[in-house]
This record gives sequence, structure tokens and C-alpha cells, in this order.
Amino acid sequence: MPPKLIRSGRIALGLFCSTIALSVAQAQTVQSPAAEKKPTRTPHKTSATAKKENDGYSNGNVEQIMATARRTRSEQSINHTQLQRILPGINPVKALEILPGVIFENADPWGNNEQNSSLYIHGFNQNQLGFTLDGVPLGDQSYGNYNGLSPQRAALSENIASTSVATGAGALGTASTSNLGGSLQFTTQDPMHKAGGQISQTFGSWSTFRTFARVDTGDFGNGNSAYFSWARQDARAWDFAGHQGGNQVNAKFVHQGSKDKVTAFFDWSDKVEPNEDGIVEPAGGSMYVRPFLYPNLKEAVNYYNGSAAYKAAGNNYRNYYSDAQREDFLAYVKWTHDFSSNLHWDNQIYYHHDMGEGVVAGPISAAGLPTLFSAYFPSDSSSQLSGVFGGSGMATRTTEYWDNRGGIMSTLHYKVGHHNIELGGWYERNDNTQARRWYAFDINNPTSPYDRQQNPLIHQYTNLFYTNTITTHLQDSWQITKNFMLSAGFKSELVYTDGTLPVAALPGSLSPSTARTIPGGNVNTAKPFLPAFGALWNITPHEQWFANIQENMRSFQDTGYGNASPWGMTSQAAFEDFKKHGKVETAWTYETGLRTNRHVNLGPLTNISGQLEYYHVHYSNRLLSVASSPYNSSVSYIIGSANILTNVGSVSTDGMDFSFTAQFGRHFSFYNALSYNKSVYNDNYVTGTTVVPTAGKNVAGVPNWTEKFVASTNWGDFYGQFIGDVIGRRYTTFTNDLSAKAYTLFSINAGYTIRNIPHVQCLKIQGNITNLTGTRGWSTLNTTYASGQYTAFPIAPRMFFLTVGASF
Repeated sequence: MPPKLIRSGRIALGLFCSTIALSVAQAQTVQSPAAEKKPTRTPHKTSATAKKENDGYSNGNVEQIMATARRTRSEQSINHTQLQRILPGINPVKALEILPGVIFENADPWGNNEQNSSLYIHGFNQNQLGFTLDGVPLGDQSYGNYNGLSPQRAALSENIASTSVATGAGALGTASTSNLGGSLQFTTQDPMHKAGGQISQTFGSWSTFRTFARVDTGDFGNGNSAYFSWARQDARAWDFAGHQGGNQVNAKFVHQGSKDKVTAFFDWSDKVEPNEDGIVEPAGGSMYVRPFLYPNLKEAVNYYNGSAAYKAAGNNYRNYYSDAQREDFLAYVKWTHDFSSNLHWDNQIYYHHDMGEGVVAGPISAAGLPTLFSAYFPSDSSSQLSGVFGGSGMATRTTEYWDNRGGIMSTLHYKVGHHNIELGGWYERNDNTQARRWYAFDINNPTSPYDRQQNPLIHQYTNLFYTNTITTHLQDSWQITKNFMLSAGFKSELVYTDGTLPVAALPGSLSPSTARTIPGGNVNTAKPFLPAFGALWNITPHEQWFANIQENMRSFQDTGYGNASPWGMTSQAAFEDFKKHGKVETAWTYETGLRTNRHVNLGPLTNISGQLEYYHVHYSNRLLSVASSPYNSSVSYIIGSANILTNVGSVSTDGMDFSFTAQFGRHFSFYNALSYNKSVYNDNYVTGTTVVPTAGKNVAGVPNWTEKFVASTNWGDFYGQFIGDVIGRRYTTFTNDLSAKAYTLFSINAGYTIRNIPHVQCLKIQGNITNLTGTRGWSTLNTTYASGQYTAFPIAPRMFFLTVGASF
């Protein structure tokens, strides 16, 4: 195992034994009608109340797997217990895949690999959704994120109290400028009021070794409490000789006074994630994996030195290694003050620093690279270039990221008469840099996926961005009668970005050779009025109707060459033209539905709850990075293709989600979610002089049908679950000429809690099997191609995990 990885790891800390004490008597719940009388914000709790609720984790109370919020929009959540039962240490986004309308794909059983991660909700991908942690914005989740970080890097999975998704449109106060569609909110646990600790160890397939520990101080006077947690994970990738993992630390402090609550949170994450390349289809034929060659250096040198296998592989040749290295520091302080029982004020300040590096080590002879290198070493022949790059026949390419962002949020909640008024604002300053560099790969001093590169031979280009984001929102929820409520409000979004080019690429080094990195300049995005309207009607004490209409905007991405961004244009003239005439992406979302929650007496069936939702979305000014020259996947993949940011029209989406939970007494429940989605491109688009016939075609990557279920049983200290996930056929190209077959995945988990052990509060044992039937197929799809081919990543095979943990 590489020495740097031995030092790296992750953390698994959380309310471990206490959550296992809970029986899962109901998989989905609808809150009482009275809940909607309160403001949408979490009401202030006294220290005594908070202690009682927190201590409820270990008092044997019933806890739900999934909860359905009673709001004017569709919003469902998964709690800490269910999150860890699916798989200890799981990416909280992956846990949401059991909810209706959510499609998450990843070639890693935890869902942690960011390179091959994809998320769709009601036709929108992850870059078009909003993500927050305790209210802190996490950006648009682009790979190599320029304005945030992934949820699993922002907080330990074991410290997540709940994760929720608004599948239609997020709340007006969501700190995001990318949420054309819904929003995902992750909430961390507060410290326990009783001093103690938890520790757990997960072992499993492919040398999985995950350690997790947490220490709670308990209350130490004047309403103060805190915890410190650490985790380390090391797991060999199932499809190549790489170890994925890292270290992560969380700390949280809470001061709970009679009228004030102060919360401080800190996260440090240091991860190394070697990646596998996707299979270019249909050229891949019978290939299912495309692993890198590391650590077999001799084999790699022979492979790249004109071997028949290398030549025959075409676009599916094997790199020596590739990886993503990320180090993040995230902190926030939040202060909530109650002026009275009707007036509350929330304030939050945060800071995030990221240092990232994406690395690919591969042959210098790959398509496009001889042209690139000749621009920087014009007098050297191909054989001389091998010596320049270290005599191995390889070079190392990096995309290096630096991100410093900080912000402040403030919201007033005022209840006057039958009105709940919310007024808030958010400001963020983001300075981010992206650089493309090339390094020698010395045959006598080879690097590994776990090393940071040093002393570049070529500093190809650097983009630097300064972005100021200002949003405000105002909303009134009017309780017209006891059972009927209307809401109306609006959001303003102002985004000002200055993109500069400290280092420009040399002429002839890009694809095509006429392309240039551009100086760029200022681009301002402003939508001062984005309205939202909602209604909520408690038809009976058990049934509820909801409706919501909302407009959202997605600001331009602050990224440079090779990206779907104004600063990725092929010329300064094209940039200026887009700045003058380009339109920002917007979407109108309409959603309505019914909810129910009833106790029944139908033999073994004792409770039924569920939700039926219909939605329609009109997405305007869809921006696509269209190739400026005839498409060549091998060239664009290696050195980046100069593309034109083009408005390719609109998308229309119609769909329905139906989910229910049937409770059979105290010991059994069955949750089921069936979803239908029809997302269609409304227009054709042009690349060069060629018309691409996409009008009327399905949005690529989004299946029409999905089906999920969770069958649960609980018998005191024992529980078990059988989980199924059915993903329908997905078109893999914009023109729908190719598709990926439907597939079904099953998983099981079971656990038992042992009590009355001296000096130990309880001991928990949990077993998990993922992909129970060993299903093979494609998980994540790269659908950026117009037609003829696509890139796909495989589904992880069946794996076994055992977790042993104790609470003190």
C-alpha cells in the first residue's frame, strides 16, 4: 500500500448505538396538520427541550426511515439511522437514491467517486441543482468544483443527522444560484448532552478498512456542548490497482441559551481518489472495465512503445494512472436570536478553502499531444520529446484548483396575525483558479497516484475568477383558515464575475489549432424577480393537497477553456458577442399532489402513508458546449476541445412520482416508490454547418421509469432490510440513436445490538451486501456527445461489509 495513503483516511463518527436502539416502525411519515401552522424555519428550542429531543435517540422512540414534509412543495428526507443502514460511511447523496424522482449513479459502492458520479432529479443533472450543508452553499457539484465541494467532503457521513431533497423547486432561501430544479439539504448532528464516545470499524471486500471515532463532551456549563470526530478509510478499487481513501475531521460546538443559539462547525478533508477511465462505446465491444496500468511501470512502457494492443485499443487505450486529490477546509459560525416568540433572526458566516489536483499519467503519443508538445518544443522530434519528458514515453497532465470563498447569510422570521413573513439575504465572494500543467514522467523516478506533481515542464494556461454573489428573498405564508394556507414570494439573484487569463496557451497547442484561450472579462447575471407561489390544503386530518409554482435561474459557471462557460469561448470576439447577446438559463416548475397518512385496521395492515405528485417543467435557454470543429473524442478528451457556448433551445418535462409505505404491525413495513419522467428536447441545434436533430428526443441519461423499494423488519435489537432499485432504459446520446439497457440492483443489511456489557453502553454488529445478484451493466453515462458514441462506467460487483462498533 502506498505510504501516503496509509496516512490518509476518513472518519466515521455519529450517534451510533443510540440510533440502533430505535425500531423502524414506519418507513414514511406525514407530519401532523398542526405542523404547518408554524413558520418553515426550525423554531427555537430551549436547552431543556433540545436535550429532551436529542436524548430521544436512545429512549426507544420510533424513528422513521423517510419523512415527508408538509409544505407547498414536495420534500422528503432520510434520517441518520437509515443512512448508515444502507452502508456505513455512505455518501449522503447516494442514500437519497431510494426516494422517488432521484437517480444517482456511481461505480463505487459508497457513491464517493466524484469522477464517475451522476445525479438526475426530474430531468435536471447535479450541476442544475442546489446543495447546502447546515445552510452553507456547497456549489453546483461539478467535477473539479469551482464554487464548492461534495457533501461527503463537507461532513462525515456518520455526523449527518438527515438529508432531504426538494424534487421540484427548492426553498426561496436556499443559498444556491444553480438550482434550476430542486435542492438537496444536509444537516449535521448537534453534540450530545451526555458525555460519551463511539467507535466503529468496517471491514469488507477489496480490503476495505474504515475506522470511525467520535467524542462528545456533553453539557459543560451554560448550555455549552461539543464533539470531535475523525475517520479514516482505505479501500482498494474493485476494478484497478488503486487505493481510495483519506482522512477527515469534524468538530462542532453549540451554545444554547434562553434566547440565543450559537453553533460553530469545522471540517477538514484530505482524500486521494484514483480513477478508472470510462469505456467509449460502442467501440469498447466486450470491454467492461478500463483499468490503468499502475504500478506495472515496465508493462506500461512496453505498452506505449508501439505495441499492437495500444494501437488496437483506439480511444479505449489504458493510461498509466489517473486520480483526484482534494484537500478542503470548511468552517461556519451561526447565531440564532429570538427577539420574541414571533420574531426570530438567523445569521451565519462561513469560509471554504480547497486545494485540488486532477492527474492523468499517460502516453505522449496519444492523439493531439504531439501537436500540443510541438508548440512548446518546436525543435524536438518525437524521439527527442520522449527524453524531454523523462524517457518513459509518458507525460503527466494536471488540472490544478484553488478555491477561496466566504459568505454571510441573514434571515428574519416574523409572525404577525395569520402571516409568517420571511426576509433574507446571502452574499458570497469566491476567488477560484484553474490551471492546466504538464509534467515529465521520469523513468528513473516515477510518480504514483498519491503524489503531488512538482516542477511543470509546460504551464499551458491558467484561468482566474473573482465572483460576487448577492441574493435576497421575501416570502409571506398566509394561513387563511385553519386548514388552508397560501404563500407568495420572490427571489433576486445578482452574480458578478470577472474572469482573467494570467497564463495563455501558446498558439497551436489547443484543439483545433486555431483555438485560443481568451483574456475574458466581466459577465454579470441579474434576475431581480424570480417569483414563487404555493398552496396547502388539509382536506381531512389525514389527507393534504399541495401545489407550488416557481421560477429559478442558473448563473454562468465560473470556469475557463474546455468548459460550458463564456470564458471557454474560442475567441475574444465570441466572448464579447455572448456577453452582449447570451441569455441565462431559467426554468419554471409546476408541481401539485396529494399526501396521506392513516392508521387502518385491515388485518395485518396497520398504517398506510404516501404521496402522489405530478410536475411540469419548462426549461429555457439551455446552454450547451458545442464543438467548434468536427468531433474527435480522443483529442478533446486529452487536451480539451475549444467549444462554443450555444443556446440550444428549451426542454419540456412532465412526470409523476408515487410513493407509499405500508406498515404491518410493529415488526414489518414496506416502502415503494414508482416514478415516471418524460424530458424532451424541444429544438434542434447546429454544430458548424451540421444540424443535429434533437427536437422531440428524450433527454439523454434520464430513464422514463424507475422503481425503488425497502422491505424492513424489526424485532427488538435486531433489524433487517431488503432494498431494490430498478433503473429503466436510458438514451446515451442527444439524438437517441444509442441507449443503455435497464437494470435492477438489490442489497441487504442486517444488524444486532448487544447490551449490558460492562463499561460499554452497547455493541452493534451490522452486515451489508451490495449488488446482491452481481448485476452487470452501465452506471454513470457521459452523454455529452451528439451521436454515434458515448462513455460509460460499470456497476460495482457484489461486495460484503461487516461493521462492529461500540458506544461508551
